[in-house]
Amino acid sequence: MTVEFNINYLWNNGTEKEWKSALGKYFDLVKSSNVEIEKELDNLDSETVKKMTVNEFYYFLHNKYFVWKYTQANRLRTTRNSLVKYLEDDNIVELEEIHNLIFKYNPENISNLLRTTHRIKGLGVAGASGLLSLLFPKYFGTVDQFVVQRLLEVENLKEHSLLEKMKQDNLTEKDGTILIEIMREKANKLNKKFKTSEWTPRKIDKILWSIDR
Repeated sequence: MTVEFNINYLWNNGTEKEWKSALGKYFDLVKSSNVEIEKELDNLDSETVKKMTVNEFYYFLHNKYFVWKYTQANRLRTTRNSLVKYLEDDNIVELEEIHNLIFKYNPENISNLLRTTHRIKGLGVAGASGLLSLLFPKYFGTVDQFVVQRLLEVENLKEHSLLEKMKQDNLTEKDGTILIEIMREKANKLNKKFKTSEWTPRKIDKILWSIDR
């Protein structure tokens, strides 16, 4: 699928058909080796994750989420090495506390959930937001350097000066909160404009990741 318009046009003038076309490009850019896990986690049931024991949650992170998020072998290896410290240090209770808090907080509260999920060993802000975007796609999108780069190309974005100050490869929790707020606001505007409820921050992040690449 070819998307012939850029993010600035889409953000400010895109029709519903064009937004859907841009969203459809996402899977065109997913590595063939990752398509299966992408589709699996795209349909993740948060209640299933909520009901997991801490050991089940650990192995979900190790065998599913980290594989989804960290597609480069060296990055996957280093993040898993951090995660495994819960077992090596006999401190799985810390992960259990985080797991419980993720589902305790109201998903409307970006900073609380982002700060809590960021505590998981191996997850930076980008990784934390990715997990939240799969668990609560109506409230969260994944934040990373591609999101910042694309948003900087959008004219008349009121957060432009804040985006310019972000270190794209080392986003802070404050940066992540700002980016997720932008995606939430855009999803709400699209739902209002197109008289639907299908647009979510997760869908916005998919477009920001894949468009113009």
